Amino acid sequence: PQPGKGCCTDLYWGVFIMPNMLWIWTLALYTLHKGKFDCSGGRVLHSYLVVLLVLLAFIILSLCAIVYVSAQGTITNPGPRRSIPVLVYVRAMLYIPELIWAILGAIWVSDDSRGCEPAEVGAVIAAVVASWILLLSTGVGVLFVFDPLGSRLPGPPSQEQLGVRDLESSEGSQLLSTARSVAVRVWESRLRLLCCCLPQDESHRAAFSSIAQLVSGFFSDTDLVPSDIAVGLALLHQEQDKKEQCRDPDEVLPHSPSSPIDLEAELEKAAHCMQFAIAAYGWPMYVYSNPLTGACKLSGDCCKTQSAEYDIVGGDNMGCHFSSILHSTGLQYRDFIYVSFHNQIYEIPFFVALDHKREAVLVAIRGTLSLRDLLTDLSADCENLPVEGVSGTCYAHKGMSQAAGYIYKKLLNDGILNQAFTIAPEYKLVITGHSLGGGTASLLAILLRSSFPTLQCYAFSPPGGLMSKALAEYSKDFVVSVVLGKDLVPRLSYPNMEDLKRRILKMVSNCNKPKYRILLQGCWYELFGGDPDDFPTEMDRREEELSQPLLGEETLLIRGSSSYQSLASEDSPVHCAHLPLYLPGRILHITEDGPSSCFSQVRYRAEWSSETAFRSVLISPRMIADHMPDAVLRSLHSMTQDRPFNLCPSSLSNSHLNVI
Repeated sequence: PQPGKGCCTDLYWGVFIMPNMLWIWTLALYTLHKGKFDCSGGRVLHSYLVVLLVLLAFIILSLCAIVYVSAQGTITNPGPRRSIPVLVYVRAMLYIPELIWAILGAIWVSDDSRGCEPAEVGAVIAAVVASWILLLSTGVGVLFVFDPLGSRLPGPPSQEQLGVRDLESSEGSQLLSTARSVAVRVWESRLRLLCCCLPQDESHRAAFSSIAQLVSGFFSDTDLVPSDIAVGLALLHQEQDKKEQCRDPDEVLPHSPSSPIDLEAELEKAAHCMQFAIAAYGWPMYVYSNPLTGACKLSGDCCKTQSAEYDIVGGDNMGCHFSSILHSTGLQYRDFIYVSFHNQIYEIPFFVALDHKREAVLVAIRGTLSLRDLLTDLSADCENLPVEGVSGTCYAHKGMSQAAGYIYKKLLNDGILNQAFTIAPEYKLVITGHSLGGGTASLLAILLRSSFPTLQCYAFSPPGGLMSKALAEYSKDFVVSVVLGKDLVPRLSYPNMEDLKRRILKMVSNCNKPKYRILLQGCWYELFGGDPDDFPTEMDRREEELSQPLLGEETLLIRGSSSYQSLASEDSPVHCAHLPLYLPGRILHITEDGPSSCFSQVRYRAEWSSETAFRSVLISPRMIADHMPDAVLRSLHSMTQDRPFNLCPSSLSNSHLNVI
């Protein structure tokens, strides 16, 4: 069980179909053009196809052997898979003749194809290009998934070496420190390669280093390959569904806001603000939300000659972003005070507009839409965020705290808010955003609260690992977080991910079925539903054995892991070096109430919830779909405009004061 070879095995599973397709394609080319290479270099081109067919046949045989052997045994019983390293090395050795033949093919096509028929030359060129695509895709895949820390340690470790005491010795500590630094450098190199299109300046290098430390620390105590994680997620989903089926459907959770609030009025305000939050994404989200008419509506506006006053909008060369904002919000050009599409790491686009319908100066912040935004998301270290008048420790997500600070300085130092309130002094300040924009909007509201005591913030699908407990409690007076269904992002935090890792380890350790069978049944369950299987909870080992490493016991980094030590108890606390972070403000949770008997459309249920309901990740096919801004807007419109619950009441109890 070596991580590097295990990940490469998963990669070969993934690219197994590509050599087969190339072999079939080459065979078809050879059959169609056999006997037609009668030009001067035709014999060479003919020989290239023949040798390529033979070489691909050996590659396919080696991949078949890898696929067959890797499917043997169970996750925690790697004995039947002991020959995998040899097969992986055999496949790796075949890269040498494959690379040489691809180079020769490129040379021969360029030098010896003169005078040949274009059809025959095109056939060989297609085979050469396909060979290079196969080589490069597999090489890049190995570069990203291979773990240099997964090599077998020299000599079999003794029983005492498997203990934590070995790590506490000076030699063990030095070895562990060296291994961690190597892991950080590996992840940092991968990030640089993935983000090669971005400038490699000081801010980006600092972000790469911070993200690499976070990711390497999270994966340092596990010896799971991607397919193992997929198995654990499939089993965990079925276990969660079984618990959901056993819960009393008439149970109403007694969640309530910190002060009496009209829930229906909050839904109306949230639905209105969500239109601005989704508009901040610009033309990509507008076209996505209006696939039939969006592109046609924007095409004319984008091609119009821009007037001089349009310079207020920076970074939108074609004008499509601003045109989509006008269409989405229904505002006029004169209603916008400031619009910025400037996008760098920790600097995200936003706009400030006058919302005459609600009499508000509205600040809308864009969510994740670029690679720079993703780096801001992944900069998840804690950063101090001192706020005057807040008792307790104040800290927040580093990336979003930096982004909030950037917008805060723009709004105040550039006089943007001063200009807005000069035009409409009686208006109130409202801040909104979705996802990354929602988290940034919440932190920005906290920073502006002392200057604008009446401000309100509506954060849609904000990340769970956002702010400290003290800041979360402080923000409940002016921040409302809206979460739809089983959205993954509001449940994302370092402790939650550690808990998910612990549960995955427990699931794969408790199951003694072959991996391929679990994956096939899991795919069937995800696609077609049905009753959850009972095999995820099968046990054939003593409970106390779960406190020892189950996978790759010879891998240094998993010894003494807190994740493994906490497997013995479902309620064991998860220890991690990162401080706990919470969702902002009061949490408005929207869930599906099942299809109505009077309408075919989905009905929704809204209730005030607490942060305890988001302390674990829920596995579901909708965990990503529920995060999409158009899905959030659709659910809010369903409850505020369509109102199916008033026309056809739900069978669930609606007598609770804080439930719609």
